[in-house]
Amino acid sequence: MTTENQIPDSSELEDAKPSRKKEEVKNSYIDGMYFNWFIDYASYVILERAVPNLDDGLKPVHRRILHAMKRLDDGRFNKVANIIGYTMQYHPHGDASIGDALVQLGQKDILVETQGNWGNIYTGDSAAAPRYIEARLSKFALEVVFSPKVTDWKSSYDGRNKEPISLPVKFPLLLAQGVEGIAVGLASKILPHNFNELIDASIDYLENRPFEIYPDFATGGMADVSKYNDGLRGGKVRVRAKISKLDKKSLVITEIPFGTTTSSLIDSILAANDKGKIKIRKIDDNTAANVEVVVHLLPGVSQDKMIDALYAFTDCEISLSPNSCVIINDKPCFMGVADLLRYSAHHTKDLLRKELEVKKQELEDSWHLSSLEKIFIENRIYNLIEDCETWEAIIQTIDRALDPFKPLLRRIVTEEDIARLTEIKIKRISRFDAFKADEYIKGLEEEMLKVDYNLAHMVEFTVDYYKHIKKKYGDGRGRKTELRSFDSIEAAQVAEANEKLYINRDEGFVGMGLKKDEFVCDCSDIDDIIVFLKDGKYVIIKVSEKAFIGKNILYANVFRKNDERTIYNVVYQDGASGIYYMKRFSVTGITRDKVYDVTLGTPKSKILYFSANPNGEAETLKITLKPRPRIKILNFEIDFGTLAIKNRGAMGNLLTKNPIHRIVMKDKGISTLGGQNVWYDEDVKRLNVDGRGKLLGEFVGADKIAVMTQNGLCFTTTFELTNHYDFDIALIEKYDPNKVYAVTLWDAEQGFHYLKRFCLPDTERQQNYLGENEESRLGMILVDTYPRIQIKFAGRDANRPEEIVDVNEFIGVKSHNARGKRLTTFQVETIERLEPLISEEQVAEMKRSAVQAPSEEGKLFDTYSDSAVIDPSRDDSHAEQASLF
Repeated sequence: MTTENQIPDSSELEDAKPSRKKEEVKNSYIDGMYFNWFIDYASYVILERAVPNLDDGLKPVHRRILHAMKRLDDGRFNKVANIIGYTMQYHPHGDASIGDALVQLGQKDILVETQGNWGNIYTGDSAAAPRYIEARLSKFALEVVFSPKVTDWKSSYDGRNKEPISLPVKFPLLLAQGVEGIAVGLASKILPHNFNELIDASIDYLENRPFEIYPDFATGGMADVSKYNDGLRGGKVRVRAKISKLDKKSLVITEIPFGTTTSSLIDSILAANDKGKIKIRKIDDNTAANVEVVVHLLPGVSQDKMIDALYAFTDCEISLSPNSCVIINDKPCFMGVADLLRYSAHHTKDLLRKELEVKKQELEDSWHLSSLEKIFIENRIYNLIEDCETWEAIIQTIDRALDPFKPLLRRIVTEEDIARLTEIKIKRISRFDAFKADEYIKGLEEEMLKVDYNLAHMVEFTVDYYKHIKKKYGDGRGRKTELRSFDSIEAAQVAEANEKLYINRDEGFVGMGLKKDEFVCDCSDIDDIIVFLKDGKYVIIKVSEKAFIGKNILYANVFRKNDERTIYNVVYQDGASGIYYMKRFSVTGITRDKVYDVTLGTPKSKILYFSANPNGEAETLKITLKPRPRIKILNFEIDFGTLAIKNRGAMGNLLTKNPIHRIVMKDKGISTLGGQNVWYDEDVKRLNVDGRGKLLGEFVGADKIAVMTQNGLCFTTTFELTNHYDFDIALIEKYDPNKVYAVTLWDAEQGFHYLKRFCLPDTERQQNYLGENEESRLGMILVDTYPRIQIKFAGRDANRPEEIVDVNEFIGVKSHNARGKRLTTFQVETIERLEPLISEEQVAEMKRSAVQAPSEEGKLFDTYSDSAVIDPSRDDSHAEQASLF
């Protein structure tokens, strides 16, 4: 018998079997065999299919395709079907895998030139059949990827051919193309980077300068790489589509995130619309050579809010998780993109050194053979072999004749060298030109000196090589993906109110399904709601169809996290002492589903007065007390504005110890929060109240923001935090309708520099202050009260003295549509801003003085200030010239 967990021997197993007459069953233990097979399979997938090699940055299938295309290359296009068939000599898999890999190479537009329908990376359309499309190696690939003399070779899978172990790629190809592959137990995902930026970073590294490289995608878009983590596991890149306002009723998507297509993007938008997350009217896909997806909005929908909603609920924003895994010495290894670039730079330098060494050897061989030939012909050594009867005698005779000249040579003379001399034809000997031979040898010596110099200065040589390929192939390869910092978009803030919130106060239920009960407000199905009860308890819960909170509900509404402007005003009675308290507090963020208390938490406590004020309003209450002995004043008023806003757990201020009969609101009151400071963050191009970026000022009510862009647009906006400012902004500040802006510009239509002064119009419609000619360009915007500029001349007018212009004296305030006044007819080198004669601090002091003690001087100042209206009858020495415009 055997004990538990002990493997029985074969005899015991035989005894335990049921008897069979016709066949015998034999047991085999194959766990070890399965173990080896799986390891072999996993190793094969990792090394031969899914993960790229560090040396050339290619998977085996791509390497074999490029090798086959090089073998076929004659400068003309080849049918892809022919390339696939030729590649199958080296690749052990079928034609489908080769065809798909070749299409991927062609769409990346680096190594392969294409002809025909190769699909569309924007729409996801597949390429035509291989028999219809053609390809050939690009000039870049022919120069950078192949160098047979420094390539290591191995036998193909069937032993009939030779294929490269790795191609001698002298460029960070792996980072330029990117790669994605799933193996057994691991995966590799290296994002593509910009061609020119990789070259610049390689040069920086070789010259011991710091460098940074970030992804760049063929589909464009915007990327936040703050958590890129050098492309290693755990990193993240957020990528957004580029969305702009086409008109007041529609948005247009012109660039899409990497890894998506217009089809998948539209599907995600329609799905969000079906779920009620967003509200759109329709979508038009006009994509052809460029992406153009038009999203038509419903009336009344905010465009800025819709842009945020598209990022929050659709594939207009996706997150990419890089995982930089490569094969090093037949083993998978995780290496950051900075290290990959450093290795590539060293590898490129080593390959260039090997090529120089090969070239040096070839030059030395050519010099040696040319020198031997010159000696052989000039000294008529060929005449000495006329009497030789055997091959050995010929070799020995020539060898002895060369003995006096051997010290002049760079290496020993071999029998092969002598045999080569005997093959020289008589015709060539008769036409031998010693002068040309010396010139040729001298040229070889100069080439060898140059090669020796390059070998001694490999870093400089490699840098020059990188600069050469950038100059030759870098045109048109600028960055397509804009690097930006993104604000985190809270889905609840931008979700459409696709549901309605109802309340049953008596039974204590709140939810979206109580359609027969009291309507509270519109909400979305992802909102949180806050509910207060009459006993002082309150809780924040996720909105649902129907949720029981507790009987005697006092208040319910949508809850916004970190909302510091919604203030709750409360009067409550403590259940233990009977004392009445009043308090003001905000609820910015608490744990969901946890019950909190407005009161001190004692039994029988209750709320007598409650109000929720979205902008911190402080009402005035009229309190009526119950008549009691010794109480002389039964009625009095209390203003919540006299109370400080405290945290939600504060006890509050003592209101009275006497019983209250009635509380009535006498006056609703006004906000006690004052204005709200707003900042503009240039990195994310958004407004915020968190103190990030440039302070624009304190905003209340109908205040607006003035915006001027580099391409000549000016407009005003509200100070809502959902606003987008995806422009090349030249100026952004709090809007003042009386503020005068001075602008210098180059008028492309007239061909001169102009100056204009104007007040910004109060309109959200974009106005052009540079004129209709698109070639006109902005110089500078001056916001000083008394600005001055200095003009320096150039060219034939360079000797002219610099001219200083008092802007206010030079031109009056006109419309933003006016052309302005020509600054000069001479050739201008620069126009620079000078410090004003009167500083802004002095201007402010003069204004204060004028307000406190009006005088003739004060009146004069008022008429000359930037808030004045210019009198057209005023004497102006430049009136005649100004009238022309």
